[in-house]
Amino acid sequence: MGAIYLVRHAQASFGRSDYDRLSPLGERQAERLGEALAERGVKPELVVAGAMQRHARTAELALAAAGLETTVDVDEGFNEFDHDQVIVAHKPAYKRRAVLLADLARTGHPARAFQEMFTAATERWAASDGEGYAESFTDFCERSEQAVRRTANRLGKGETAVVFTSGGPIAAIAGRLLGGDDGLWLRLNPVTINTAITKLVSGRSGLTVISYNEHAHLDGTDMLSYR
Repeated sequence: MGAIYLVRHAQASFGRSDYDRLSPLGERQAERLGEALAERGVKPELVVAGAMQRHARTAELALAAAGLETTVDVDEGFNEFDHDQVIVAHKPAYKRRAVLLADLARTGHPARAFQEMFTAATERWAASDGEGYAESFTDFCERSEQAVRRTANRLGKGETAVVFTSGGPIAAIAGRLLGGDDGLWLRLNPVTINTAITKLVSGRSGLTVISYNEHAHLDGTDMLSYR
């Protein structure tokens, strides 16, 4: 059977104007990920990444740390949903970043307040028919699933792919494979860890989830993060 390792990107620059860049911690996480892939003996015939900067940089650092010299194919189907747009649809005043930051700061616990607000925003998006959003929740889940199926179709018997993507697409793919629909996404997405690995196998019965959000390579370190 073929194997597909879905890797969530390393920590991006949460709270900064350019979120898509890896943070200093994210750079360390990506290198540790690469070491872990080497320790596992992962030697992919195919490497794919979403089109976002955080995907590309995670791939670059991880592959170098793993001692792998390979091209990285880009598939925009693995891109994250537009979280800024989902937040603004929930609270239009947050189109002004200063208003969002001020509201979070006033709570005294900005990280917790952001998570509560973001959960409400994504729940609203998932429950909607897509009106008012650039991409509906259903369309997002569908494109995520189609992206991983494209990857699976490119693998030969016993071959391996590593995909550098985001937590949202990984949760969408795993949710559909595990539950048959998109109902699990709201439970899976919030717990995805930076550089965690979700393993799928591709065989006669199709795609199967073998593990989800595995992050043992971060155990015993100070590098675990969710955002």
